[in-house]
Amino acid sequence: MNTFKLHIFMLAALLFMGCKEESINHIDASGNWQLALDNTNKSHWKSINFTDTISLPAALRDQNFGENPTLTTEWTGSIYDSTWFFNPAMAKYRKTDSLKFPFWLTPTKRYVGAAWYKKDIEIPEQWKNKTITLTLERPHWQTEVWLDTIYGGSQNSLSTPHIYKFNQPITPGKHTVIIKVDNAIRDLDVGINSHSISDHTQGNWNGIVGDISLSAENKHSIKHLKITPDIKNKSVEAKIILNEKPSENLSAEIKINGLNHQHKIATTSFKLNDSEELITTIPMGDDFKMWSEFNPNLYELEATLSNDKTEFDTKISVFGMRAFTIDDKQFKINDTLISLRGTTECSVFPLTGYPPTDEASWERIYKICKSFGLNHVRFHSYCPPEAAFIAADKAGIYLQVEGPSWAKYSVSLGNGKPIDKYLMEETKRIIDTYGNHPSFVMMAYGNEPSGNYVPYLENWVSHFKDYDSQRVFTGASTGRSWAIIDNSDFIVRSPPRGLNWKNELPQSLFDYRNNTENQERPYVTFEMGQWCAFPNFDEIKKYTGPLKARNFELFQEDLADHHMTDQAHDFLMASGKLQASCYKQEIEATLRTPNLAGFQLLSLNDFSGQGTALVGVLDAFWDEKGYISSDEFSDFCNDVVPLVRLPKYTFSNNETLISEVEVANFSGKILENTNPKWELIDENDSVLKSGTLNTNDILIGKGNGIGTINLPLNFVETSSKFTLKVSVGNYKNQWNVWVYPELTEVVNTSNIHICKKLDAKAQTILKEGGKVLLLASGTVENGKDIVQYQTPVFWNTSWFKMRPPHTTGILIKNEHPVFSDFPTDYYSDLQWWEVANRQQIMNLENFPTDFRPMVQPIDTWFLNRRLAMLFEAKVNGGNLMVCSIDLNESDASKLVSNQLYKSIIGYMKSDDFKPENEVALSVINELFEEKKRDVWNSYVTENP
Repeated sequence: MNTFKLHIFMLAALLFMGCKEESINHIDASGNWQLALDNTNKSHWKSINFTDTISLPAALRDQNFGENPTLTTEWTGSIYDSTWFFNPAMAKYRKTDSLKFPFWLTPTKRYVGAAWYKKDIEIPEQWKNKTITLTLERPHWQTEVWLDTIYGGSQNSLSTPHIYKFNQPITPGKHTVIIKVDNAIRDLDVGINSHSISDHTQGNWNGIVGDISLSAENKHSIKHLKITPDIKNKSVEAKIILNEKPSENLSAEIKINGLNHQHKIATTSFKLNDSEELITTIPMGDDFKMWSEFNPNLYELEATLSNDKTEFDTKISVFGMRAFTIDDKQFKINDTLISLRGTTECSVFPLTGYPPTDEASWERIYKICKSFGLNHVRFHSYCPPEAAFIAADKAGIYLQVEGPSWAKYSVSLGNGKPIDKYLMEETKRIIDTYGNHPSFVMMAYGNEPSGNYVPYLENWVSHFKDYDSQRVFTGASTGRSWAIIDNSDFIVRSPPRGLNWKNELPQSLFDYRNNTENQERPYVTFEMGQWCAFPNFDEIKKYTGPLKARNFELFQEDLADHHMTDQAHDFLMASGKLQASCYKQEIEATLRTPNLAGFQLLSLNDFSGQGTALVGVLDAFWDEKGYISSDEFSDFCNDVVPLVRLPKYTFSNNETLISEVEVANFSGKILENTNPKWELIDENDSVLKSGTLNTNDILIGKGNGIGTINLPLNFVETSSKFTLKVSVGNYKNQWNVWVYPELTEVVNTSNIHICKKLDAKAQTILKEGGKVLLLASGTVENGKDIVQYQTPVFWNTSWFKMRPPHTTGILIKNEHPVFSDFPTDYYSDLQWWEVANRQQIMNLENFPTDFRPMVQPIDTWFLNRRLAMLFEAKVNGGNLMVCSIDLNESDASKLVSNQLYKSIIGYMKSDDFKPENEVALSVINELFEEKKRDVWNSYVTENP
């Protein structure tokens, strides 16, 4: 043997000797695979031509396989808005070469049907006479597998890896793996809007996007480890389940070590006789560390199977010593009271569509959740991959996992359909696969079912409560009209949410106790929020993957067609500020509600489907939009939150601001020496008034009263905006309040003609160069179909059939001198309720294209109408102010409207009142003409 060959031989030997057993018994099968598409589902791998190559893991659309979407594409998901399909105004977006679809992100390619994947694998000599296992993580979704000509079977889990075992003797050498993946809905339908398959979010893609590997197992191997921590008895129960009944006496050895802390437990050994299962208890000692959101301590359990001569198999599982329990109407972690502050994750991953299978992606998401004060995530009608659980374990996030089903629109429960059996099997797979993760604390079948679901879900809950003691179960996550599943451990329902600003002024006395007090189990608010902000068109450039924001492009182009491109960012910011205000008010109400166990937002980030639901303070990429930061959000959403109970936010200076102050404390400990205080701060950040509050210890829970603020406001001489701030130790919270001087005399309106319509007298005054104030409330015709509340659009107007409100807030020219005596920001903060809620809106469609009002409601992005509530114009040589707000100056109780009226009059009397834009009288009059106007009825009862 020459020297070169000797060196190569020695190097190979050293490498082989240095390999761990795992690497010898594991083959990574990622990389290039041969591909054949078969959308007829009639071919067989023996007869089909593999003409393409794809690099896996991936979805077909990732590498440009499939067809271009068209007007007739059969999507997986419901559509209730016919506008895009039939409205002539949308015709240009329906063209094949420039298709812009408004209801969800548009894939560059789409493929539904069977796809065949083939790869040659070299089986090493060491695998001789061993069982070969093929693992497919996150295939989508129904698979069949062959190893050469050996058929491995079929699987259809949408939640857990597809694991195929080949027990036949496989000779070392070259072999071929063939995988068929079919993403068509055939016999099994989980629901076309389920986030596991729907085009609304991740899309009904075809592919395999996680681990693809082969491994070798000895004749004796461990199928599953089930770990049950016992906090009370300071021990762990380990259940070892073998793949088959052993044919000889075996030993098992268990080691437990601290994973992210120093803690080692002595090794435990025991004999397995002739059973496929063995249960043993391992003492954890007196100094074990528990897992929770506060201290996510983890352990690693390693189980080794052997006889006197051979180690057959080793399995490792991570777990946490935790007890997630129910105490009356509350949740506890390790006997400590907690409150769930959650968001709903709907498989919104706009770069790929599908959920990531790497830990880093999930670590980023949970880090962001934590920075916004959250400790909980609900996975809506789908179960995430293993990486999501691992990252949640490390971050201390409580997870509610659901089966991959929203059994409502295309399928129902309890009627003997394949979904009934499938969900029982799938739930078991989810628990067996992910059940050791301490973050996995709650589970539901899925979302809002239909059919004979009550007895079905009662059986589902009962069965899995018996099967699994490590988490709590509820039948389904639902809105208010669904029946409660009586044997659920907890409920997730919608009644304890919402802001009744449509009917009453904003205040912080209210809570949701009337919705929860009759329940004798933990009550978690379902899908709270859903407040919309205007689209952020700067986001479009982020869509660099196979999903494109054609919906955003359509909305942006439509905005341009309505001559408001220059206002897009201002619309985003103004609507976003209102959205954030709504979230603040709603979250604080839940923290004031006794016995409400928590909430689940919908959602912290935007939802890309169902008509495009821009409900997040973060975009679909989990990035901030610019109008509220995590620091600001966590003032009112955190483990400790100071709260006030104010009867209103607008005051006269002859009143006294009185507020009870309380603290919601879910920090896991009693707070001592917090030195609570309050401050009243003006717009120059000067502290005008301050005081201290009670220094009592703050217990864990809600309703910890720490005193009363009693502040006479007679020191305020001019209309002013203030910030009321409460600090408790390192925590703070704050609220805007407005104080107006008491009106002691009638506003002087000399030299201003005030009218309800532009009659002959008003027109004469304008022709003479005079000043006219048109108070048009109740007379508007062009725009009277547009409904505005203080709250913005809920979810979006497309999915909810143009249900009001139709606006996403108001853009205000707050630097305009018309507001010199009416302090306001550029958005409709809470003081605008009196002059914005249920007020008439004017549609300026016939005005000059560059015309901009001072008070401009922001329309739903599906219509982008140019709107106004207050504008000025040069008309017939005179100066005209038009206001559709009901300014009833004779009602002294209308503090805000009276102050706005006074400010408008003051401006009109000044030399500053010189409107720059000239508008024809006929254009002004058209706003009030009674005539037939086209209103598109967008709702359809089924997909167009």
